Amino acid sequence: MEEVVKIVEEDGVEYKNPIVIEGLPDVGLVGTIAASYIVEKLNYKEIGHIESDLFPPVMVIHDGKLKNPFRIYSAEGGRIVVVLSEVAVPPKAVYPLTTALADWFHKIDVKQPVISVKGLPMKNRMDIEKPEVFAVGNDEGAMKELKAKQMDLLEEGFIAGTYAIMLRECSKRKISAISLLAQCYPVYPDPGAAASAIETVKKFVTSLDIDVGELLENAEGIKLKARDLMQQTALSASEMQKGMEQDMPIMYR
Repeated sequence: MEEVVKIVEEDGVEYKNPIVIEGLPDVGLVGTIAASYIVEKLNYKEIGHIESDLFPPVMVIHDGKLKNPFRIYSAEGGRIVVVLSEVAVPPKAVYPLTTALADWFHKIDVKQPVISVKGLPMKNRMDIEKPEVFAVGNDEGAMKELKAKQMDLLEEGFIAGTYAIMLRECSKRKISAISLLAQCYPVYPDPGAAASAIETVKKFVTSLDIDVGELLENAEGIKLKARDLMQQTALSASEMQKGMEQDMPIMYR
């Protein structure tokens, strides 16, 4: 049976007890902005991409080179892996994508918690000078890691979309996973939230030597560049929301 979502790796790629950082388009584009900044500033090597007929028929161009918008990067001899996307994930692709990624994490023998970076929409974001980051873990190992790092836990509420399903699919495969949720603008790209998220990721990846100063300095330019992706993501989220209304926990409707 042909794979619905295919992860394509370059030949000869090796992994050494990898730490996975995942940044997919979501509210505030926090994950995408954070992951893109990490791979750009630390010159991570592109080692693969993700293909599917469920994805939008889009390719991106960087430095004159044609690239797949769903890409995988690596650093430190396969010890750090970053998964990112520059296009919104269509609702119909959420389950196949997260399942394929969880299978791949199992294949490359991920032992440490998978780190997913996302936004936590705040209506009063304009009044928040430095966004806080909250965390959710999918098993006892992940919760132990979060407590050891003295993370603020999201005590009540729910999460939806790729990150919710990712936590579940990793749990099925006995892979620890966490979601880091940075307070962000509900409908605008938020580099400030991405900066807070990166600072939090550094607690888990101590070798991540990166300064977020440039990210904050260039915030306005990043917002302009990310407008189209934010619109795509908002539309995708709207479509997903329609399908979720009957499934949403009653207390949150």
